[in-house]
Amino acid sequence: MPLHPYSARELFEAIVNKEDFMVLDVRNDKDFARFHVEGPYPFAMTNVSYYDFMELEEESVAKVPKDKLVRIVCAQEGSAKYVGEILVKHGFDSVGYLEDGIKSWGNVLVPMLVHKTDSYALYQFIRPGKASCSYGLVHGKEMMLFDPSRNIDFYLDFAAQQGCMITKTFETHLQADYIAGSRDIARKTGAVFLANDGDFKDSKNDYQPLQDGEVIRFSTGGPEVRVFFSPGHTPGSTSFIIDERFFISGDTVFINSVGRPDLGGKAEAWAGMLYDSIQKVKKLDEALVVLPGHFADWAEANDKLIFALPLGEVLGRNKNIYDLAGKEEFTAFIKANMRPQPEEYATIREVNANLIQEDDEKQEVLDLGKNECAASAYAAQQQGQGAQA
Repeated sequence: MPLHPYSARELFEAIVNKEDFMVLDVRNDKDFARFHVEGPYPFAMTNVSYYDFMELEEESVAKVPKDKLVRIVCAQEGSAKYVGEILVKHGFDSVGYLEDGIKSWGNVLVPMLVHKTDSYALYQFIRPGKASCSYGLVHGKEMMLFDPSRNIDFYLDFAAQQGCMITKTFETHLQADYIAGSRDIARKTGAVFLANDGDFKDSKNDYQPLQDGEVIRFSTGGPEVRVFFSPGHTPGSTSFIIDERFFISGDTVFINSVGRPDLGGKAEAWAGMLYDSIQKVKKLDEALVVLPGHFADWAEANDKLIFALPLGEVLGRNKNIYDLAGKEEFTAFIKANMRPQPEEYATIREVNANLIQEDDEKQEVLDLGKNECAASAYAAQQQGQGAQA
């Protein structure tokens, strides 16, 4: 079986298991630079365009080592098959092509068990292609979701595997970097969609407004979910404290940064709100385990490849941000680290507000690529380096 399909989940597992293979990405260099396969451990990867294989077959084949399993990635699958057939013709023994192309990598979700007791189980669903995390809280035959992506079949299948139904789905804010799944999950399952009026009151979503400090429960007991308004990344940004042990922080608190408050074009006003929220966060129990909505790098994960860190350690890692003296200094920091947001973010916000509707193909395009939601000196430095290159 020299040429065979492989799934995005299989690719992730191969990276985690440190298998010996090479990713051959045959998209053009611009698309490759914008978004490509990344994982928690290093692996061999090269970018040789499909068009090079068409026009310069011998030279292109020579760039691919024969001593490794080759896993080809392209935009939609067809180009990967074409290149795979060329490699097989040139004597390659084992060549795989990614099913459904790079979009399948962008959509794949990996469930990780964060915590389990006799009463409940808390899962982190890592989306490697978006560098984002959603969450599932299971008690009895019910599951609550937090920030699900548009890959709703994954969540439905996961709930079925757990023998439960999705009864509530929460959004920490009106997402700008990916198409959110709560509206479609609520419509398909009858689950209650809960969100903050600060972001959703002008939307056309059928949702139940959250109240700051309210406690939300399962129908048969279990862990309590406390609502913690944390505006700044957006005016309606909301965090959730589960069982007074876990802090689902959305895009307010990241392990190595805080959420950028400039995506709505109101950097100064929103930076002031974020500064106030940070002061609230600093008063929380430092033993709370932060579960962020995004990560910048796999180095933020623990030894189990879960993105989770006690709040006290998060505050320590980000002293340069959390110890800024006042709003003026904090706002100056934000302005110094601003960078352009991706053009598609404005459209994604409108889709998530249900103000415009896009077909699946357009949503796939909008949804592709890593997030740009953190405010950090690192991000500004990276932009500067790119401008100099």
